[in-house]
Amino acid sequence: MGYEIHVSKPLTSQKIMELLDKNPELRKITCPPSLYKRIPTRYLEALSALGVEVEPVEKIGRPRKYGEKERDMMGKMFKQGYTPQEISNTLNIPLKTVYYLNKTPLKKGRKSKYSLETVRKVKSSHNEGVSAKEISEKLDIPLRSVYSLLKRRYS
Repeated sequence: MGYEIHVSKPLTSQKIMELLDKNPELRKITCPPSLYKRIPTRYLEALSALGVEVEPVEKIGRPRKYGEKERDMMGKMFKQGYTPQEISNTLNIPLKTVYYLNKTPLKKGRKSKYSLETVRKVKSSHNEGVSAKEISEKLDIPLRSVYSLLKRRYS
């Protein structure tokens, strides 16, 4: 009994001969539909005469871990008012996956402790030549935070 091989590169006469030499029991070759369309009909006929079937396959790869059942459950839970964190805990699915499967954007991270105005004061003081230590004392902000605020891109 023969077996099958999946190819993801174009089938040339040389490639076909190589496959047949390495796999004398070969009975089926699968490939992506886009590749199947580009295989010359004379190659398909020659392979068919040798008893080898060439078939396009929609998707080869890692199977999905969570399917329609989980999505349906999540949809129902969202409608009932559950939070993504509660859904994650209940269904034992990672929080990021809950957002991904529900196609909702991830929530923004922690809000900044310092306002945009404070960041601007720190940067303008620094640009005027005031040292980070002086800025820290003047605005009552930890020195480490002053350095962090100076690195921020927006101001």
